[in-house]
Amino acid sequence: MTLSEFFDYLGSNPIVILAYFIGIPLTALLAGVMGRGEGNMSPWKYLYATLIYLVCVPGIFAVALSVYFFLFERGNIMNANVLVQILPIISMVFTLAIIRRNATFELIPGFGKLSSLMTMIGSVFVLMYLLDRIHLIAWVNVPVQYLILIVAGLLIAFRYGFKSLVS
Repeated sequence: MTLSEFFDYLGSNPIVILAYFIGIPLTALLAGVMGRGEGNMSPWKYLYATLIYLVCVPGIFAVALSVYFFLFERGNIMNANVLVQILPIISMVFTLAIIRRNATFELIPGFGKLSSLMTMIGSVFVLMYLLDRIHLIAWVNVPVQYLILIVAGLLIAFRYGFKSLVS
């Protein structure tokens, strides 16, 4: 099964994807009502961690897919698949906003790893976009291993710069 076939399957069975991406924010809302003021305590923070991962992994994938589609494939925003490219992002934003009202993200297990993943994916896309636009490989006669070292160095620099910007 290809990714396109999977998206076609989801498009032909929208109830599955709708139930998933509507159920997670509703679960977070229900957990926020039931555990008001206790979001940083043991049972609730693990539930929130699970909900964050369940919604953020597809949400990050949807953002990456949309960025790739619009920047590199030169796709039209009017052709975006609402169920695959827009709904996961909206569900991710709503879920994170609901959880933030009752819990501190720094105290939720694994949230730092997830934000590092988002930073790394964003840095890779920025580098890919810059390399695509300046056609670096076309006019530089440098061995590939040196280009890989340059890209790895730039990723480390982006990560260090972002950490120092946030801290």
